[in-house]
Amino acid sequence: MLYDLRRSDPRVRWLVTLLLCTLGVSYVFGAWMVGMYAGFTPRSVAATYVEPTMNMAMPAETTMVMEHDVTPAEMGHEEQHQVDRALLIQDTHVHVPMYGLIATVLSIVALGLAIPRWMGYALITLLFAAPWLDFMGMWLTKLASPHFAIVTLAGGWAMGLGYTIVAALAFWQMWRPAKGPQT
Repeated sequence: MLYDLRRSDPRVRWLVTLLLCTLGVSYVFGAWMVGMYAGFTPRSVAATYVEPTMNMAMPAETTMVMEHDVTPAEMGHEEQHQVDRALLIQDTHVHVPMYGLIATVLSIVALGLAIPRWMGYALITLLFAAPWLDFMGMWLTKLASPHFAIVTLAGGWAMGLGYTIVAALAFWQMWRPAKGPQT
């Protein structure tokens, strides 16, 4: 262990606590957003990333307008959110580096935990594998097959698991009551 969060200055523990709480709040809202736009099943994720196919050939530079009555049941139903290639390029450009920074910060926290060396390696690997799985799954779903949507889900769950393990261990080790007589 490079440093010991259990015995660190209270300001360091407070910093780590606020950091983990901030990341936790962002993950809650991130999960909410994923639920709204992509869902948590392979089918819904695939529907978000697979290129839509057009069943009808359209002449160049024409517009088609269709009107139909809307039932009350359709009023609250939103269309499936689609991520085209340009948006996926943008998302990859922005999210992958941020995922890397978040994985780095969580890994630095993990280095201060009283855990076996192998577990530190495992946590660090999990934290960095998660965004690779997430975005690799998105790209493979878009370019190769909707079956790769499961890889995207695995990446998202892996990041959530890595965060939860690091946060739970850090909170426990930093703030649990000391045993024995207080000095």
